[in-house]
This record gives sequence, structure tokens and C-alpha cells, in this order.
Amino acid sequence: MASMAAAFIKPTNAFPQSPITFVKTISPSIQLPISLRIRNNARRRIRVSCGLIDPDGGKLMDLIVDESMRAFKNREALSLPRVKLSRIDLQWVHILSEGWASPLSGFMRESEFLQTLHFNSLRLHDGSVVNMSVPIVLAIDDAVKTRIGASSKVALFGSDDRPVAILNDIEIYKQPKEERIARTWGTTAPGLPYVDEAIKNAGNWLIGGDLEVIEPIKYHDGLDSFRLSPAQLRNEFISRNADAVFAFQLRNPVHNGHALLMTDTRRRLLDMGYTNPILLLNPLGGYTKADDVPLHWRIKQHQKVLEDGVLDPETTVVSIFPSPMHYAGPTEVQWHAKARINAGANFYIVGRDPAGMGHPTEKRDLYDPDHGKKVLSMAPGLERLNILPFKVAAYDKTRGKMAFFDPSRPQDFLFISGTKMRTLARNKENPPDGFMCPGGWSVLVEYYESLVPANIGSIPKPEAVAQLKSCRS
Repeated sequence: MASMAAAFIKPTNAFPQSPITFVKTISPSIQLPISLRIRNNARRRIRVSCGLIDPDGGKLMDLIVDESMRAFKNREALSLPRVKLSRIDLQWVHILSEGWASPLSGFMRESEFLQTLHFNSLRLHDGSVVNMSVPIVLAIDDAVKTRIGASSKVALFGSDDRPVAILNDIEIYKQPKEERIARTWGTTAPGLPYVDEAIKNAGNWLIGGDLEVIEPIKYHDGLDSFRLSPAQLRNEFISRNADAVFAFQLRNPVHNGHALLMTDTRRRLLDMGYTNPILLLNPLGGYTKADDVPLHWRIKQHQKVLEDGVLDPETTVVSIFPSPMHYAGPTEVQWHAKARINAGANFYIVGRDPAGMGHPTEKRDLYDPDHGKKVLSMAPGLERLNILPFKVAAYDKTRGKMAFFDPSRPQDFLFISGTKMRTLARNKENPPDGFMCPGGWSVLVEYYESLVPANIGSIPKPEAVAQLKSCRS
């Protein structure tokens, strides 16, 4: 995997470990979140200048203990009441420790939880507002609450029974599960993946406090070199002399329609007057539902996309975003955008039904596909971020490649859905030439081949994939 990292990221000097503050120098004339204004600016070909956007709250949080104090903090953790972290809990510790959720200093206390739940934002001590749309909380049950007793701090332990962090100045409060689910997802229907995985069977209490993470979170899965922190990403952008950073998140393989959107965005930024816009291709790397393509296969596919020249390695940084996935539509997409501000992005590409999914009990989308991009243009605390809505891309049969949809000749376009793409790959059928680079498609086919047991000659259907994965875990 080390060679994969080299394919994506140019070598840079060692990254600083201490918290850093970056000063924005964005031209006021282009700090506009509405795509219409961006298009107007592009037509005027304004001159722009840009440094990296400030993190939320003005400072990038770094909650990892200094190396000289790690042995001491490890010993201290062994003497404290213990809270066992789930896999998703550990992913949130990772998010908090590196500053993706700045200005949060740890798991939310009740006041932060309620502001997030009801306002999708946090009001800071100076009166300013930052976006925060999903609760970042840690659940405990009655037995753990009793063991904690009157202690003001607890130790967080991983699945290997090693201390991960200390949570200080703790506050324990009731978890209103139904209210949390209803306000985050807009429904309490059964079958919401994150709810089933992380909330339904979790404890009825939440514990908040300030985190001290004993050492950087590592997964030892061959992909840690791709998990750049916001501080590391900011240094990477500086080393490349970026004057604009545009972020694109996905949890699926990259096809040529995605690539068209990303390359066209760079062209638009150059037309606006930027000289070196850098793409942050930031695949989600935390929890995803069982039928999504696993992270290591997606990274392998992304590597082929760059190797085949579909995206330019000189202007692209591929790095894993370690957040778990909620599938909470317009609520969650605000979190995705806010986290990229902290990573240094001042432009965010948003498409149809971002962070959405099918309704768990009805045959329809859970969210209106246009609401995500509309919400992002109005969301509190995201005013500094320029939102770039997708153009609709489809396969142009007359040109033999992905192109922007032309409503004057709809008969010439073929829409290949994610479901159709997965069906073709499972059946070892090729998509139309120009839909995806050959190397990337071969990785996708290889993934679905890996799901076929050696003694079975048929490809499992989507509903069988989740069952097969659960048997392997």
C-alpha cells in the first residue's frame, strides 16, 4: 500500500504535530455560497487570491497527547473507570482527535448535543456560530454509569483492552434515542443502518467531556498512509501552492461521470481566476452499510483511476475521511461539508441526494434528491464555504463517453445507476466504453468475484452480500 500512497500524494516534509492556525486571505468578492453567484463571478473573470480557509472556531483542534506524556497518560488510564469503545466509537475518537470536528474538544456534553440536534449548529463563546449537524456522542449503559460513580474522568479502551484516551470533566446525561433518530433522519422507520448499528442497542446514557487521546489512531489495515489528518492535508495543499481547494466525497467507485464533474470544476475555478486549484478526493472511510463496496477495494479502484490518467495526480490529493456514515441526507451532508472546511477546502462539490439512501420500508428515496444542495447553500455556519452543485452527467451514446446531459436530446443519453453498475460488475459484463477506465472496472469486477464462495458458481445477489460479510466478520 505504500506504493499506492505515492501514486496519489507528492512527498512533502514531515507534518507538524502541534495545533496550528491558518489565516484566510480569501477575496471577499468570492466568499459566496450560492452557485449562481459563482457563475456570475466566472463570467466576469474576476481576479482572486486565496490562502487556506480558517478552521471552524479559528483553531484546528489537536487532541493527541504529546509523545513525552504518553506513558504517563497510559498509566493514568489504567487507574480510571473504564468505558469500552465500539468500532464506530473509535472512529469518532479518530475524528475528534485530529480536528475534523473543530472546535469540539471531545464527545458532546448535553448543551452541545441539544444545539446540534435542534439547530444544526453550535454557538461559541464569542457569539459566532459554526455548523454541527450530527451528534458526536458516546453512549454508556446503566452498569457503566454505576461504575463511574462520582469520578470526574474515565478511560476509553479499545477492543484489544488497551487504553485509547482519557475523557476529562465528564458529564453524563440521558440519551433521548427516539428524539435523536427523528431529528437526525427525519423518520423513526425501522431499518436505518446507522441506527441499527450504533444507537438501537446502545446504552441509554451519553457521556461527554474533553478528550486526551493517548496516541494517534491507527487501523493497521494497509491504508493508514492514506489517512491524512486535517493538519497534514493543509500542509500538503501549502506544499503544492494551492490557491483553492475543492473537495469531493464519495463512498462508491469513481466512474468517468464523477471524473468529468471534478475536472470541469477545476476548469471553472481556473476561469474564475485561480491559478492552481487542488482537488481533495476524500472517500469516506468509517462505517458504511454492508452492501457498499469496502474501503480497501475503493482505494484500489481510485488508484487505477489516477494510473489511467482519468484524474491528474499532480492536482489531486486522495485521502480517507475517517467518519462513520449515517445515511442522513441533508442533515448529514452539512457535517461532510463542515469537516472539509477544517481540512482546508473552500469549495465543496455536492450532487444529487447526497448522503441519501432508499427508504428502509417503502420503495422510494428517503430524501428529496435536491434538498441536500439547497440546504448546504443556506446552512448556518457554512457561509464561508462555496457550494458547487453537480451538473447531471450521463453516458452520451452519440459520443461514446460520459458527458453533461443535454435536455434537448434526451434520447441520446443513458443513465447508468449505481445498482446497474453493480449488477454489471457482479455478472462480469462490461459497461459501455467510456463509462469507467478499464483498470478501475477490473477492480470492481475483482471485488464481486471475491464474494463468490469457491464451491458456488453463481454470484450472490445484493441482499446476500450483507449476510456473507457478517459471516466473515
